[in-house]
Amino acid sequence: MLRNFKILFVVFVIAIISVSAYAFAAANTVPATKAGDGLGVVSGYTVTSVAYTLNGTDPSTLDSVSFDLGAAATQVKVQLVATTGSWYACTLTAGTTWSCDTTGLTVSTIDQLRVVAASN
Repeated sequence: MLRNFKILFVVFVIAIISVSAYAFAAANTVPATKAGDGLGVVSGYTVTSVAYTLNGTDPSTLDSVSFDLGAAATQVKVQLVATTGSWYACTLTAGTTWSCDTTGLTVSTIDQLRVVAASN
């Protein structure tokens, strides 16, 4: 009889712990959130109407480069020297035309026009 009482007591304690844990977990509140997965097309820009503006007093240096991207962008930078060149920030002048200040860049070092644009 004592053995049955011990087994019953152990089962009762396990049941109380289980119910308590469930009640505690049921009281948690988690705010609603969103998660997702998807894809979208990433396409390039078409750079046209490129214009280089030489310095007025020292034509061996470049003051700016301007171009049309053909589509809206929010950030644009250019690099004109491939290996060690700096990135120059560009400003939107009108529509999809951008201008980048390159004051002091030596023309003889220019070996590319690399345009990086994003539309966030």
